Amino acid sequence: MELVKYLINGISLGSIYAIIALGYTMVYGIAKMLNFAHGDIIMVGCYVVFICMSNLGIGAIPSIILSVVICIALGMTIEKIAYKPLRKATSLAVLITAIGVSYFLQNSALLVFGANTKSFTNVVTLPSLTLAGGELIISGTTIVTVVCCIVIMLALTLFIKKTKAGQAMLAVSEDKDAAQLMGINVNGTISLTFAIGSGLAAIAGVLFCSAYPTLTPFIGSMPGIKAFTAAVFGGIGSIPGALIGGILLGIIEILGKAYISTQLSDAIAFAVLIIVLLVKPSGMLGENIREKV
Repeated sequence: MELVKYLINGISLGSIYAIIALGYTMVYGIAKMLNFAHGDIIMVGCYVVFICMSNLGIGAIPSIILSVVICIALGMTIEKIAYKPLRKATSLAVLITAIGVSYFLQNSALLVFGANTKSFTNVVTLPSLTLAGGELIISGTTIVTVVCCIVIMLALTLFIKKTKAGQAMLAVSEDKDAAQLMGINVNGTISLTFAIGSGLAAIAGVLFCSAYPTLTPFIGSMPGIKAFTAAVFGGIGSIPGALIGGILLGIIEILGKAYISTQLSDAIAFAVLIIVLLVKPSGMLGENIREKV
């Protein structure tokens, strides 16, 4: 029964990683850039909810909606100011810029909110589910997290496959120049991608802080790095890959903490990633892409 509990906790944590990983995998798949400031957008979303609920007395749902709206606006602003001028730049220039944006957001949060750890209010009010005669208790936060992950994945998949905006994203991911010749607004499509990823980051941040109720200006750093790992694990650029990579990474982390060492759990997760990339460099669901030279 203990193993089942660990697996459930791993799936819950992995679901959060999967939602965050969607932002990485969409931006890379469409814009071919790595937005390492994505984890800090999570932090901004958490602080918005914290301020709304603790200081302003606003309810959980309106606070989350406001957090999503602000994170969407922030993501689109970052894309327009920091990344759009580098559309034709080298990958290294974009990477350095992303790291700079990340440090800017972290230090801005330090100035505004301070370095003290704050206690985050759990926004999930769903009661726990008791199974196996009381031996297995699944928290309401776990249930909501897993359900949100599944709903988001299905909705995003349908959006990509069934809408014109989704088809435009697929076209831009294949060939930006050809898509522009066909009348697709490439810049608008990339901005929409950042908006969707940033909105999902806000939701993932709230779920993460509800499960682990502490809040600091650096709260998004490690989940962001692990979510990027999950995206690479599953095959960056693949939406199903983000889901599978996130779930597996969450399970590996929880089992590592339970059976090996709490201090080495992060190292174990990254070591598994290295092994996977040695065997299949494109990730589990990634495709090998031939580049013209």
